[in-house]
Amino acid sequence: MVTAHTHETAGGPRPRQLAGFVLAPLVCLVLWFLPTHDSPIAQHALAIAGLTIVLWITEAVDHATAGLIGLFLFWATGLGNINQVFSGFAGETPWFLLGAMLIGTMAGKSGLAQRIAFAVMARTGGSYSRLLFGFIIVDFLLTFIVPSGIARVTILGAIAIGVVEAFKVGPRSNIGRGLFIIITYAATIFDKMLIAGAASILARGIIQDAGGVTVLYSLWFLAYLPCDIITIVSCWRIILWLYPPEKPAIDDSQHLQKQYDALGPWSVAEKKCAVYLLIAVTLWMSDFLHHISPALIGMSVGLLGVLPRVGLLDVTDLKKLNYSAIWFTAAALSLARLLTSTKGLEVLTNIVTAVIDPLVTGPLSSAIVLYWTAFAYHFFLGNETAMLSTSLPVIMEFAKARSLDPLAIGMIWTFAAGGKIFIYQGAVLIVGYSFGYFEARDMLKVGLALTIVESLILLLLVPFYWPLLGIG
Repeated sequence: MVTAHTHETAGGPRPRQLAGFVLAPLVCLVLWFLPTHDSPIAQHALAIAGLTIVLWITEAVDHATAGLIGLFLFWATGLGNINQVFSGFAGETPWFLLGAMLIGTMAGKSGLAQRIAFAVMARTGGSYSRLLFGFIIVDFLLTFIVPSGIARVTILGAIAIGVVEAFKVGPRSNIGRGLFIIITYAATIFDKMLIAGAASILARGIIQDAGGVTVLYSLWFLAYLPCDIITIVSCWRIILWLYPPEKPAIDDSQHLQKQYDALGPWSVAEKKCAVYLLIAVTLWMSDFLHHISPALIGMSVGLLGVLPRVGLLDVTDLKKLNYSAIWFTAAALSLARLLTSTKGLEVLTNIVTAVIDPLVTGPLSSAIVLYWTAFAYHFFLGNETAMLSTSLPVIMEFAKARSLDPLAIGMIWTFAAGGKIFIYQGAVLIVGYSFGYFEARDMLKVGLALTIVESLILLLLVPFYWPLLGIG
């Protein structure tokens, strides 16, 4: 359900890619000989990691390819054996992501995702204010069954186009800009409030591996539940404030109801998908009782969807999956483990410690400092999974060294990855922008406003609410 980036334009590599081809080996050579650590093994591990990180930052090659290049160099130079180098592939995280992708594909192909969207929207009425609120609610609800921000924006974007046309206003109207900017931006935020999508699934894996703590799907959901509610209302009010509608309501108040009625009765595929999704979500939400791995649940339901007769997917659907996201996730986990085992991570941890350690004095300060540090760090990495894979292992080491709760620190850092003000900072934003309904300045306005709101919400959650759940 997550589309791969295109890394070359019709005229050839972009300037940033060319810079990556030059800088990556140069950084590797400098760090290889620079005395960054007493141990040559740690020093050389940091050099290979530097090459990989530069490739990720510049997107010189596909993220999965860059990760595999880094792992190959660890293997070829003898810095890790075959089991260590590819340990990330043997963990549960990449298979959790594969299960989520299979479930999301089922929801999209069966039409269940679209039916849910129309069912909610049809009950909101014809006023712009209520329709806007309905779109935000649907964006959140679909996160449970379509764990891909790109897929949700694609589904909701198709519906939003019809809504804008029903209002009889242009694409760059306040109605059009408001609807498209919020379904796009909200998708990136909601992906962090649930363990849904590549970024939060990767973060969960790193927190468990590097932080040494168990991360429950249900606990993550409960921890951000107040934030979900406040964010939904905040998104609604901010868009109404920044983009007051040209018309208060659709002339045909039954427009969406007619669209929903046109779907007809539930198909067999929709009924099957609904049952499978109910099983998955129920088991995920109750993992504090049975302690079955979320990855095992996701893969079980995902594989159920590809079985003959009882399933919904065929070979063609499997070929369309973005397996590159899975290889990248596994490679990022392997790299984090290699940096830890070779002690190369100590160098990066010392740098981070020197910068933020004096500022982190308690739950309140940690929420502020970590959130805005991660927000700033994200400027240099246009991909949130790359941002988390390069920084979260360091943050986990920092948390353990300072006797801080790795789960709380990791959740704050992961949540901050949702704060964006530029379109290049996420594939979901690029997909939403490609519809042509909003401009870069719209992203800057809405992104900055919601980033500030989300940081204020954390000031309430981290010191007061999370301790009630045993986090912190």
